[in-house]
Amino acid sequence: MTSKRKLNFNGGPAALPEEVLKEASEAVVDYNGTGLSILELPHRGKDFEKILEEAKELVRELCGLNSDYEILWLHGGGRLQFCMVPMNFLGPEDTAGYVASGHWAEEAMEYAAHYGEVEILSTSREDNYAHLPKWPTDVSNNLAYLHYTTNNTIYGTQFHTVPKSNVPLIADMSSDILCSKRDYTNCALIYAAAQKNIGPAGTTMVAVRKDMLERIHRDIPAMLSYKKHAEKNSLLNTPPVFAIYTSMLTLRWTKKKGIAAIEEENRQKAALLYNEIDRNSIFTGTVTNKADRSMMNACFIANNTENEKAFLQYCSERDITGIKGHRFVGGFRASLYNAVTIQATEALVKAMQDFEKENKY
Repeated sequence: MTSKRKLNFNGGPAALPEEVLKEASEAVVDYNGTGLSILELPHRGKDFEKILEEAKELVRELCGLNSDYEILWLHGGGRLQFCMVPMNFLGPEDTAGYVASGHWAEEAMEYAAHYGEVEILSTSREDNYAHLPKWPTDVSNNLAYLHYTTNNTIYGTQFHTVPKSNVPLIADMSSDILCSKRDYTNCALIYAAAQKNIGPAGTTMVAVRKDMLERIHRDIPAMLSYKKHAEKNSLLNTPPVFAIYTSMLTLRWTKKKGIAAIEEENRQKAALLYNEIDRNSIFTGTVTNKADRSMMNACFIANNTENEKAFLQYCSERDITGIKGHRFVGGFRASLYNAVTIQATEALVKAMQDFEKENKY
């Protein structure tokens, strides 16, 4: 007897589509009639080669990228990308610009400072990242690159468009890639740890414009070189086969739904939840500028801290999980990634309404 599925609002690893979970679970026993589990599939065999190529082509199609971009599937999550970006593109005499919009942007800067100079182009640090910093407009052409984090999972803010830049633009899109229609071609490099919108934990997608690979001048080990990974088609070492396979299935699901439909659902989910946060006398949203609110991560607090544990327990009793806020900020965070349904969001809103009725003073 299978257990009842919970309504999953975790910040990551996040909810995956049920049809993806079903197909992936079947492949664990027998992948595509091969008599082998996907966990046993040879990474240099033809079956995995097809998986890898389809995953790459789906990224190109869904992001509107042409053959000018290499699509890589790597280990190490976002933090390894914090290292690889400056190791590859920031020489010891160079300066990179960073938009400091939250914890992960700040951590990316800390890693970069090991390899070259870092300039903070704009920040909302002084307001505890409760809003987005202004986008930098007077950017020196001498910068090696400009790095920004498109969505701030901890604080619930999001840059909703991809701006153009006079220097190579590098975007950490780990938590909001493919949530809406965007011009990804404005970026010289995009990276996204898979465990939010495109797959399970264990792999990171990198889309890098090929001309960037000629900017690598530092002598670095092959495992840390984008160019070497591109030359070996993401097979420089044994790749995370199962994570890439499940990401491919999620990208198939994304294509089938369509980005326009996904964006519309994401906007509906965000509107449902933010409208309730603003209406409900028990809760208050934490983002001070509503235009900066994230479609992916809605952050809010209880006006009376005594209600926090009680509401978490109330949700748990309704099979709602994953809404506890990040340990850095507390309160609540409901992550509305692509696979979270409108029905799940409505259930959370109903729980907030019922909790208010039962706890009004």
